[in-house]
Order: sequence, then C-alpha cells, then structure tokens
Amino acid sequence: MGARAKTGDEVRVGGRSVPLSHPDKELFPDDGITKAELIDYYRTVARPMLTHLKGRPLMMERHPDGYKGKSFFHKDVPDYFPDWIHTVRVPKEGGSLTMVVCDGTATLVYLANQACITPHPWLSPADCLHCPDRLVFDLDPPGDTSDGFETVRWAARQLGDLLTELGLRPALMTTGSRGLHLLVPLDRRTDFDTARHFARRVADLLAARHSDRLTTEPRKNKRRGRLYLDTQRNAYAQTSVAPYAVRARPHAPVATPLDWEELDDPQLGPRKWTLRSLPERLDKYGDPWKGLGRCRRSLARAERRLDDLA
Repeated sequence: MGARAKTGDEVRVGGRSVPLSHPDKELFPDDGITKAELIDYYRTVARPMLTHLKGRPLMMERHPDGYKGKSFFHKDVPDYFPDWIHTVRVPKEGGSLTMVVCDGTATLVYLANQACITPHPWLSPADCLHCPDRLVFDLDPPGDTSDGFETVRWAARQLGDLLTELGLRPALMTTGSRGLHLLVPLDRRTDFDTARHFARRVADLLAARHSDRLTTEPRKNKRRGRLYLDTQRNAYAQTSVAPYAVRARPHAPVATPLDWEELDDPQLGPRKWTLRSLPERLDKYGDPWKGLGRCRRSLARAERRLDDLA
C-alpha cells in the first residue's frame, strides 16, 4: 500500500504524489477518526469500490469541519483540482457542469483529503449519460418503529424475489444510514424515462400485492405506517451512495454490499459495518459484488415478463 496518510504532508498513490492537508483533523471526533484514517480506509477498499465509480460523474459530499459540522454537496470541479483528475462536462438546464470522474485510487485519496466523506456516483456512465447501467430501489424503515428494519428486511426479500422472477439479477447492500438498497445492473440500452417507468411499475405491483405493508405514495402523511418503495433516484443527474462509501453518521458507518444469504442474519442492520470494521470483513470474505458487471440484463425482456404478471 505504501506510506500511510498520517506519516507526512503527502502520500504516494498509483504513481502520483497526492498532497495532504490537516491529516490529523478529526472528522468523526466521537471516535477519534481523522482525515488520515479516512484516506487510509479509501486506499484499502479502492479496488472493489472503483468498479462502481470509474467512468461516471460524481457528486462530492464534503464535511470540512467533520460530520457534525457544516457540509455541502459539491457537483462542479473547483479550479484548484489538479489536471490529472479526470472530469466530464454534463448538460444541465440552462448550461452545463464539469464533474469529477473517479477513475483511480489517487483521485479517491485526493477527494478524501478534500473531506469528501461520501462520494455519490451517477447511475449512468460518462460516455452515455442518458442511459443508466443500474436501477436503484431505496428501502428505508417506515417511521421510527422498533421493528422498522425488520420491515425493510422483509421488503427487500419480496422485491428481490420479484426482480429475479422478471429475469434480473438484483444486488443488495446496506446504506450505512437507515435502510437497504437494491441495485439492478442493466445493459445500457435503456434511457432514464424507460428505466424509471419500469422501476415504478415493479414497485406498484409489489405494493398492490402487499398493500397493508408497502406503498408507492411519496407523501409521508399518506403512507399510514407503510414502507415506501422509493424509485425516485432513477432519473438523469440523480445519484446514489457508492458501495463501500463512508456515511456522515456516528461511528463512520459504511454502505456495505451483501450476499443475499446475509439478509437472514438477525444481527444485520443498516450501520453494521464501519470504517474500522469493513476492511477486516473484506479481507476475510472478499467482495460480495465481485463480477457484478456480468449480471447486466436487458429491461426489454423484463418488461415483457412484467406485462404478463400485471
């Protein structure tokens, strides 16, 4: 791995010298987790993490005063970023933005040094911005009930079974925040409107099957304690938390890819793994999402199967 971040004012990564500023700054003061520790964590998980960051625009969630301090979401690339960091120009209403593309460990380390605790990649690659290569279903507990995560766990199983029945290969991860994400790899032959419509139809079908426990109603006051099947991320310029990303929450929890069998673990929770415990898990069990790129599927066939079910 080379020199640790805490040993000086720069670190050598991937043939580049990345300057460090205030490596002893505590970003998670309750646990004494410094910027240097965040940088070392991202170096450790870079290999599996970069498979989900490479080649796509990235929004930076920055916390220069630590996770409890003032934060901001940074979309455009500041002019002081080094020219070796890859970027992409993305159209937006009334103009365009130049956004970071994290294609290597050196960039990941540079972003961590900018107190980017959590990177949020787009659902589409930079070379085909209007064609997502993944769908995301966001499952958060309904309200503050004590059994809220059990409802999330149950909903994830139901949704995963339905997506599999449609011929897709859903993957599962904790968000490091409140719930779970289901990610569905796509073959990049579908535009966002089509993908979003499909995701909503899947959610509507599942909610109709379990109308006492699930809903697609976006207004909280209309949900009546049911879990909301959130498909809103599936749109142009929307982002999703990156697998293996640290979250700005107490104890630095990590968005963690899972094997489906782990859904039955009674100890599973949305913040089970942290910046300090995830590397040991990865070293012991490997990456559950290794080879996920081979699971890309077409929505065309899945839509036909959905028509039959509906």
